[in-house]
Amino acid sequence: MDEQGPEARQKKPAEMRSTRRSSSVAPLSFAALLTLTACGGKPTDLVLPGGVPARTDLHEASTLPSDSVRTVSRRDYGWRLIYHPARAPASADQGAARALCGLESRSVSRIERIPRTDPYADPGAAMIDIYCA
Repeated sequence: MDEQGPEARQKKPAEMRSTRRSSSVAPLSFAALLTLTACGGKPTDLVLPGGVPARTDLHEASTLPSDSVRTVSRRDYGWRLIYHPARAPASADQGAARALCGLESRSVSRIERIPRTDPYADPGAAMIDIYCA
């Protein structure tokens, strides 16, 4: 004979429902976890033109102080660099050109200053194109 009271008999169906619910939740949470990890940051195997591995710290490769660099981008001819000359050491553009072309094991062909069409967007910044040989 069952010595448990009516409350215990009422709990059993509820416990069974929660057990069923938790067993169905486990596969759903596992699927959600797999989906989220698949969308997460993964190492990139992208390569920029010239054989330079794509990475987000190209500003460090320019060897300029971090507060002077605004943008570093790879172009077909070499590199485009936007930086603040006042915050960089003397002849910083030449050092940055050597460092950036050096990523491709190439030498610097020439450096061209590009006039800014939007001088008020980033006052004091200079734009240069670095051509690698």
